[in-house]
Amino acid sequence: MTQAGLASAALVLGPQLLSAQAKSYPGLQLYTLRDELPKGVKDVIAKVAKAGYKEVETFGYDMKTGYWGLKEKDFSKLLKDNGLTTPSGHYGIDSFFGKGDTNELKKYIEVANALGQTYVVVPSLNGEFIKTVDECKAVAEKLNKAADICKASGLKLGYHNHNFEWKPLGGGATFYDTILAGTDPKLVHMEMDIYWVVKAGQDPIKILDKHRGRYALVHVKDKDKTIADSTTEVGNGSIDFKKIIPAARAAGVKHFIMEQENFTNIDPFVSITKSCSYMKNTLHV
Repeated sequence: MTQAGLASAALVLGPQLLSAQAKSYPGLQLYTLRDELPKGVKDVIAKVAKAGYKEVETFGYDMKTGYWGLKEKDFSKLLKDNGLTTPSGHYGIDSFFGKGDTNELKKYIEVANALGQTYVVVPSLNGEFIKTVDECKAVAEKLNKAADICKASGLKLGYHNHNFEWKPLGGGATFYDTILAGTDPKLVHMEMDIYWVVKAGQDPIKILDKHRGRYALVHVKDKDKTIADSTTEVGNGSIDFKKIIPAARAAGVKHFIMEQENFTNIDPFVSITKSCSYMKNTLHV
């Protein structure tokens, strides 16, 4: 079956069609529990595993204190002790984009390797770097350079979107289109945050289909039906993941990472358990 045919069939027949194509597991972006982690990282990680997750995406590494008081090797052991792996981490490298300083990036590469991660993901960018088309092209080139540095250490570079990437720059150009066109597909891998794509008024399926092979990871984040600018448990909101997830698989996505930015009248650990259950039982992740 051709890639195009596989994508079309996936949308019609659902997630089961591709279940044998690539094994995946529900992942959790730890930013979801940013308020809980400082209170007791070991207890939180144990509860993440109990909720049913097999992967976590890290965030918040501190040069002095590591991950909530644990150095990277100790944090790695904590994850393994709870049956968790970590394919990716969010690491802000504005110093590289602004001044070309590689020290921060190289330290994050050390951390990512210590954790056994594959992807060093740029979580966002300072808006001062991307005000014009030329500035966006320069950032694309710096992404290529950062990816080369990662590659030399056995890692891959990723980029995670919000919604500002689709702000018009003039002449019909956007930052997102510019970096997709200006980065090497073999070096720079995209992490689609589905919530923010929808929030930007874009179609995730069309983007995934147009840029097959560019996306390694997605954030599975649902949009609350009644509360503006709020997220909710996966399956409770307005985003049609039953159509999007098969399209993501067909486009080459390997990691499906749940993220929730706020909780409304529900315990966070109850919430993440509900999302994980929906991802496994309904979306077949």
